[in-house]
Amino acid sequence: MAVGDIIVGMDIGTSKVSLVVGEVNNFGQIETLCSVSNICNGIKKGKIINEEEVIKTVIKTLEDAESESNLKINSAYITIYGKDVTIVQNSITKEVKDRYSGISAKDVSSAIMQAKDIDVPEGKTIIDIVAEKFVLDDGKTTSDPIGSFCSSFTLKAQIVLANKEFIRQIHNIFRKSDLEIDGIVPITLAEKNVVLDTNELNDSVMILDIGAGNTEIGVFEGSEFIYTNTIPLGGDNITNDIALVLNINPDEADKLKRQYGLAMKSYIDNDNDITLNTCKDENGNKVIKSSELIEIIEARVEEMFKLINDDITTQGVKSRINNVILTGQGIVNISKSDIAGKVILNIPVKISTGRMVSTVKPGFRTAYALVRYVASRQYAKNVSSSIDTNDKDKGIVKAVLEKIKDFFYS
Repeated sequence: MAVGDIIVGMDIGTSKVSLVVGEVNNFGQIETLCSVSNICNGIKKGKIINEEEVIKTVIKTLEDAESESNLKINSAYITIYGKDVTIVQNSITKEVKDRYSGISAKDVSSAIMQAKDIDVPEGKTIIDIVAEKFVLDDGKTTSDPIGSFCSSFTLKAQIVLANKEFIRQIHNIFRKSDLEIDGIVPITLAEKNVVLDTNELNDSVMILDIGAGNTEIGVFEGSEFIYTNTIPLGGDNITNDIALVLNINPDEADKLKRQYGLAMKSYIDNDNDITLNTCKDENGNKVIKSSELIEIIEARVEEMFKLINDDITTQGVKSRINNVILTGQGIVNISKSDIAGKVILNIPVKISTGRMVSTVKPGFRTAYALVRYVASRQYAKNVSSSIDTNDKDKGIVKAVLEKIKDFFYS
């Protein structure tokens, strides 16, 4: 990245489209120029069910961002759900072109280019290469080998593949929104440096981002990205359960969830009476005990963690996880959700305390994390999005996959 680079990050979630425009300042930090979001009803359980609705929301979000920032946005980076992602580990040993001059940026770029030469399964395409670490010929491990004196080095990397059908859909949406795709990044990979604290970045952890309609899973062993997936359950499912069981409208259900949110009935202090104002039962305003409400919440939270446990057990990654970090608007406001997770997963669970978590509004956290992730890419040729100060000067449009490859592999 370079001082003055402007990066646009867009998160197309299950309930809204969020966009953050950030600029790299003189200290290498991200200054937020604008952050906007709009409700989107075109996605359900991580699937695009109404492209026209998503297009309409993307265009509205762009217009709001351009109005707020006084910029013309021509391109953006976007997130991708874990369910559409496959991670392949690869290791490349490279001879140094001039051992007496040290490892050069060209040596590193050449190794990264070579790392992508894998057999890509049918229906998938490469969207990212995560250069995890470099091992020098003397056994020393480093995250930045440039300038090191050795005759050869080994790059350990993760090749991130995406389902071509998702690429096709999202490319069609962006094309109709008159927007270019700069790059595509898995949600938990983008969020890692925001939701984890310094010690957790070096640990074997699982990030659980529980949003409105989905739960994103990301498993990391230090800098190694080993697994990601999506569970199609989130905070909205808890709200819907409350509304259905108590026969009240969703707005009141959501209000009660926020007011009495507790993941385990055993932690109730006072079993208060609750008057249901929108109950559709014959007797009108119905009165229930708070324990009845919390039983509903507990059942759904328990189901979420059981599905997560089944998934990581089936995939063989559970034994590699030391700690679980919870984040996301769908769960963090429900008290004792971390304890419920620990009971079911049998792994220590805590709410995220990453230093950036408290400084970014929850609704924009993923989009902001995406901007930070892009800015942190060490070996990218260019990270800046295509930005103009007026409508007349538009950049040259490139094919989406070529644009992504130019960013990640150059």
